[in-house]
Amino acid sequence: MNFPNEAGHVILWLQATLGFVGLFVMVERMVFFQHAGGKVADLLLGITNHVRKKAYAEALHEASRARGPEARVVHSVLMRHHLDRTNLREIAQEAGQLEVPRIERYLRILLGVAMLAPMLGMFGTVLGLLQVFEKVGAVGTTDATAAQAALASGMFQSLVSTAIGLGLAIPSYLVYLYLYGKARRMLHRLERAGIEAVNIVCDSREHDRIVSFRDEVESQALAPSQGRSQSDRNDS
Repeated sequence: MNFPNEAGHVILWLQATLGFVGLFVMVERMVFFQHAGGKVADLLLGITNHVRKKAYAEALHEASRARGPEARVVHSVLMRHHLDRTNLREIAQEAGQLEVPRIERYLRILLGVAMLAPMLGMFGTVLGLLQVFEKVGAVGTTDATAAQAALASGMFQSLVSTAIGLGLAIPSYLVYLYLYGKARRMLHRLERAGIEAVNIVCDSREHDRIVSFRDEVESQALAPSQGRSQSDRNDS
């Protein structure tokens, strides 16, 4: 069995490609989370002020100007503010589900890099060891010094592949855990923003009903006094 010397170079090129892909994913996701993080509390405060004034056009405009997936979920709720609480909650959930692929994009690729890199390293090491023992067998036991030199050199070269694979896998997996945590936290904020938007819209309706009930009570209280004053005028 004769393995070509280019096999180790092919493994190294594959590992270099995985490293480039992993680096691209890291940079892209870092930039995404940096730009996607908006001030949700300020957005909800501004939305609350507009909704209480029934200025839904201004609320929609403010939600459309804000950045981040939370703002898009709030915008979806405001677009259908006339629906009841149950339907609004479903709309918020559907809008949040549409944002999940954007938030978790490429994370599985980074996890794949972390898993494949050491496997390729081990494969390259096995191929290198096969070549080493083949050379040692060709030298034979007549020249022990040459056999030991070939064995040491081949072992060093074959273990380089494993070292590179582990060097790619460890930081890739650590960054994956970090980005996965940020994605889960963003999804939690997304769900919370949808719930808060639904509560803002529905609470404004409850506030209107309370005000109208107060006006009705006051009008009923004024009705008898107005009736008495009218009867007094008729008597006079």
